[in-house]
Amino acid sequence: MASVFPACSGSASLFQGTNFFPFAAKGSPLHLKTPLSAKCVASLGTEISVPPAVDTFWQWLKEEGVVSRKTPVKPGMGPEGLGLVALKDISRNEVVLQVPKRLWINPDAVAASEIGKVCSGLKPWLSVALFLIRERSKDDSLWKHYFSILPKETDSTIYWSEEELSELQGTQLLSTTLSVKEYVKSEFRRLEEEIILPNRKLFPSPITIDEFFWAFGILRSRAFSRLRNENLVVIPFADLINHSARVTTEDHAYEIKGAAGLFSWDYLFSLRSPLSLKAGDQVYIQYDLNKSTAELALDYGFIEPNADRNAYTLTLQISESDPFFGDKLDIAESNGFGETAYFDIFYNRPLPPGLLPYLRLVALGGTDAFLLESIFRNSIWGHLELPVSRDNEELICRVIRETCKTALAAYHTTIEEDQKLKAAKLDSRLAIAVGIREGEKQVLQQIDEIFKEKELELAELEYYQERRLKDLGLCGENGDILGDLGKFF
Repeated sequence: MASVFPACSGSASLFQGTNFFPFAAKGSPLHLKTPLSAKCVASLGTEISVPPAVDTFWQWLKEEGVVSRKTPVKPGMGPEGLGLVALKDISRNEVVLQVPKRLWINPDAVAASEIGKVCSGLKPWLSVALFLIRERSKDDSLWKHYFSILPKETDSTIYWSEEELSELQGTQLLSTTLSVKEYVKSEFRRLEEEIILPNRKLFPSPITIDEFFWAFGILRSRAFSRLRNENLVVIPFADLINHSARVTTEDHAYEIKGAAGLFSWDYLFSLRSPLSLKAGDQVYIQYDLNKSTAELALDYGFIEPNADRNAYTLTLQISESDPFFGDKLDIAESNGFGETAYFDIFYNRPLPPGLLPYLRLVALGGTDAFLLESIFRNSIWGHLELPVSRDNEELICRVIRETCKTALAAYHTTIEEDQKLKAAKLDSRLAIAVGIREGEKQVLQQIDEIFKEKELELAELEYYQERRLKDLGLCGENGDILGDLGKFF
């Protein structure tokens, strides 16, 4: 079986939804992407005084003309940490803040800086990461008060200790996290060799791997994208707004041309409240509707209680040892897939489009191989949307169920044990780990149940040969082959 589905073990797709990091698998539009916190809840709770550094940051925004007496929000401390609180009743879609482009941290800011020339050939996120680290070390940086309120780390899994990561045993999030950390380390080593060490005058202070992880985490969790061709931009003030599962739209961030405070006209980043608020309520937005629970944990360091975000990624591959490798690859590529295909399966949702046709293609062989002939090339995908043969359908059910069984055996706890743990008071990172474990196992059980039901239906399914004979008028409605033709089947 391994030669048929050589990559059918779970393999998480990395960094979905982003377009400035290298692991992007999907292109969903992004907006604000991080809190200063580890958890997401929906109410502010008892108000707590903000730290002095926040007051200094707020005064800087006033001096820059970004906030004034008309600004409808102020910083406040809530269950998630630092956020923004409504000073008055705010209507849905009312603008709550605007930040001029001169305060944005993006590739344009890097290009205009002293390190712009040496960073010109770098990936945008690498150049902005170096810029963040360098500016944070400068006493005269324009953004020094902003840097003073940024967290040293979040509960993102990239910051977890080995002991904490051990609680993710068996999960796709663990393998994803380790891959991301190795990628960041390799990028840092290359930057150190090619940019940092050869330009000691520009980088007089040694840059450590911990600082680089800090910058990576800031960009991963706080960057906006797709704002008038802006694919990577950090916007002070705007990133104070926390996430809430109650918000079900991402249509709250946009860019306009207007007065940039007291001193100039410039592009402004504007943010509207997606909810109607009363004075004293915390302002919330939706970070990304398409992210799975594991992606929320990786990017922001929190998870939602919403089980519908739980997901598991099946990785399927056409084996190079398959005698029909070339034909199958041609068919896959003609239908938007490749030699390897990734399918994100979410809890309580139907199987993703293309999964069953791709499975049937990978498993195609024996007497079904005639469908790979060129005469069927323009129609085969339509045939693969439906069961091809009992042998083919039986094979995909068996392999997928074996994959689920193997994956479930890799966890060191059961769903029942995780559910008991959830009833206790856990620290934030253990709560994330338990939620991730439970969620992945729920999805695996769901996948197994789907294909178990398919196995039970194999005798009742209509396969290609029956459909073809019906089309030719040679098969009755009950599947009986008409006339003398029956003796050949």
